[in-house]
Amino acid sequence: MRAYEIIMRKRDGKKLEAAEIEFMIREYTKDQIPDYQMAAFLMAVFIRGMEAEETTALTLAMLRSGDVIDLSGIGKKTVDKHSTGGVGDKTSLVLAPIVAASGIPVPMMSGRGLGHSGGTLDKLESIPGFRTNLTEQEFVAAVRKVGLAIIGQTRALAPADKKIYMLRDVTATVDSIPLICGSIMSKKLAAGPDAFVFDIKTGVGAFMSTMEMAEELARTMNAVAKNAGKDVVTLISDMNQPLGKAVGNALEIRETIEALKGNISSDLKDLVLSLASWMMVFGGVAKNAEEGYRLAESNLLNGKGLEKFAQMVQQQGGDPSVVDNPDILPTAKHRDEIASPMDGFVASANALEIGLCSVALGAGRENVDSVIDMGVGFTINKKIGDAVKKGESLLTIHYNDSKKTEAIRNRLAKAYHIGPKPVKRPPMIYKVIKP
Repeated sequence: MRAYEIIMRKRDGKKLEAAEIEFMIREYTKDQIPDYQMAAFLMAVFIRGMEAEETTALTLAMLRSGDVIDLSGIGKKTVDKHSTGGVGDKTSLVLAPIVAASGIPVPMMSGRGLGHSGGTLDKLESIPGFRTNLTEQEFVAAVRKVGLAIIGQTRALAPADKKIYMLRDVTATVDSIPLICGSIMSKKLAAGPDAFVFDIKTGVGAFMSTMEMAEELARTMNAVAKNAGKDVVTLISDMNQPLGKAVGNALEIRETIEALKGNISSDLKDLVLSLASWMMVFGGVAKNAEEGYRLAESNLLNGKGLEKFAQMVQQQGGDPSVVDNPDILPTAKHRDEIASPMDGFVASANALEIGLCSVALGAGRENVDSVIDMGVGFTINKKIGDAVKKGESLLTIHYNDSKKTEAIRNRLAKAYHIGPKPVKRPPMIYKVIKP
């Protein structure tokens, strides 16, 4: 085979054979195909797209570029959840413990902040001592002992994805459904779970900004997971406003702990329990999603989820006393408020702008060398649909650098729109999509 001919076939809109896709990925990973030819291939895929069989072949080729974690020794069906990311999205931190509390092993491989969206790994690393860089052996041992573990991608898993993603990032080929699916699914399959529940976010603060894009990605990921022999379901959820009450690493850990004590915002609770209901079904402890929802809610309210969270923290080197004493977490020195300019109702709270402001404040990375300020971020005091009085706080800024705060104050104020009439709250879950 020749890379030139494969690029030409995809450029002309032809369907590629699995062997051709395998060749491109394998040889590029081995440095036998240069960046400029892979860049041409990626652009051809971006413009021409891929059929479901091609996307599956792409995903499996990227999967085979590295190791696959063997979870068979755990002896139970394992279930993972993946989100496409958003602002204030601490869902995994609440979800994984309440599912594991029902005896379902949850091996979770998560990411760091990307753009305006926060990263689960960064949030966990705000806990003193917490390790996200477990070896594959430590990862399996943690899942076997505690029932869950949350780690980052190891170098040995799907190395093709890391190499290709760096090229996509500089060739304007990130926003391609087949390439997004291949990137996500190759890593997820490499982590070894038997079933997946996906949370694809849509709205102004989501990477899939329209429902059409979200549904296309959902159908593609479902098809790839099913072709790989996995149980799968995808929920499409709202990301027009920040999720829950906190944005920022240590602030979201505090919110997670409160949530697992039963003090949870209605939107976060709805999302967590809706995702958990399907994980309970796939894990074999519930006959249907309704029963799964009730089991998950019980674990949220009876303290079992909180207990599992503390066990995970201890197993991964963190200080489990954080559950009883969240003040050991990094804390910003100062606070400021964004006040409502009038009486009325919150009509919008722009998740994208709030997320970008959190990065500018120091809660995310401006570049690869940026050091995150774990204590800074925002408390969301008013959500869409809430009544508000003039001068009442819409958002609290937790900050250490007054110059950074002044730079974002006007942006945060403009992120909120206050209207004179009541506003209907947006639904948390738009659709449940099965393969």
